[in-house]
Amino acid sequence: MVIGVVALIIMDALSIGMVRQMLENQIGSHVSHIQVHKSGFNDNKIIQNYLPNSGRVETVLKNIEGVKYYSPRVLTFGLLSSATNSSGVYLVGINPEEEEKVTKIKRSIVEGDYLSGKEREIVIGKKLAEKLGIELGDKVVAMASTLKGTVGSDVFRIAGLYETFSSEFDKTTIYIPLDNSQRMLEMGDQITEFAIIVENTKLLEQTKATIQSGLGDQYEVLTYRDLLPLLVMQIDLYKETIWIFYLIVGIAMVFGIINTMLMSVLERIHEFGVLMAIGLRNNKLFIMIMLEALLLGIFGSVLGVIVGIIIYYPLSISGIDLSIFSEGLTAFGSGAIIYPILTSLSVINAVIIIPVVAVLGALYPAYKTVRLQPVTAIHHV
Repeated sequence: MVIGVVALIIMDALSIGMVRQMLENQIGSHVSHIQVHKSGFNDNKIIQNYLPNSGRVETVLKNIEGVKYYSPRVLTFGLLSSATNSSGVYLVGINPEEEEKVTKIKRSIVEGDYLSGKEREIVIGKKLAEKLGIELGDKVVAMASTLKGTVGSDVFRIAGLYETFSSEFDKTTIYIPLDNSQRMLEMGDQITEFAIIVENTKLLEQTKATIQSGLGDQYEVLTYRDLLPLLVMQIDLYKETIWIFYLIVGIAMVFGIINTMLMSVLERIHEFGVLMAIGLRNNKLFIMIMLEALLLGIFGSVLGVIVGIIIYYPLSISGIDLSIFSEGLTAFGSGAIIYPILTSLSVINAVIIIPVVAVLGALYPAYKTVRLQPVTAIHHV
C-alpha cells in the first residue's frame, strides 16, 4: 500500500509539473495571458491586419483593474540573412521595457544583452544563430513585406542571444525595437498586438470579457486557452487519463491485499471458529474483517503520503534532470529539468482511493471466513 501511494503521488506530481511547465513556458516566452488584435488577425496574420486604433486599446487597458501589464508589438513573417545563410523568421517589434514585464525573454539571454533601445539592435535565439553561423556583434539583414506590399529591409547588429525551453521557438523568433520595425515595415505608429498579463488568472475569462466589452467587435480578445488549444486540451486530457493510472495501481494492489488478507484469515481460522461457536454473528465477523482492511488501508495511505511528500519535496526544489532527453524535451517545449507539482487533489485521491481498494480486496477473504463451519474451524490446525 505504501509503495502504491508513493507511486501515485510521484507520478501525479511529475505529470502535472511537466504539463504545467509546458504551458507556463509558452505563456512566458511569447503568448502571455491575453492578446488583443484586430478582428480576424489570428486567422490571417498579415501586416495589413494592424489594430485600427491602438491608442484607444491602450486607454481601455489602462482603465481595467484586472490588467497588470501590457506590451505593444508589431508582428510579421520575414527572412533573416547572414553572410552565409538565411532563415524564415517570426519578426517581433517590441518596446523593451514593456516586454520585459510580460515575457521572460530578457531572463532567457545567455550571451550578450537584452535590447537597450539603441537603433538597429536585434536579439535572436541561440539555435538560430548556430543555424546562420553568426555570433554576438555580427550584422544580419532582416526583410519582410511592408504595409504597402513592397519589400522592406534593414541591417541589424546582434545584441544578445536567448535560449528558452523550446528549441523550435528559438529557431524562428527574433526581437527588434518597436520603432525600427514600424519604420522598416512603413507602418507609421501602427501596431498589430497588445500582449497582456493579468493580476489573477482565476479571473482570466472575466478580464477577457471586460476588455472585449470595452473594445467592441472590431477587435478580437484571446486568452492563452484560445491561442494554445492543443496544449490546454492535453492538460484537460491528463486530468481524465490519470484515473487509468489509478485504476492500474488499484488493481495491482487488490490482488496483493486479497493475498495478504487470505493469509491472515488462514492463520486465524481456529480463533474465528471459537468466536462463531460462542455466538458471534456472521455479519459482525464480516464487518470485523472489513474494518481491519479499512484500518490497514488508512494507515498504509497515510504512511505512503508522508513518504511520498518526503521524496517529493527535494525534487520540487532541484527538479528531475532529464538532460539525456534534452533534445526531445526542448522540442516538446518542457525543458530538460522537470519540476514536480504536488496538488492537494493528488493527496486526497491517494488517501481516499487506497482505503477503498483495501476494502474491496478484503471482500473475498471476509466472504470465505463467514462460510466456515464453527466445528470445522475450531479443529483446524
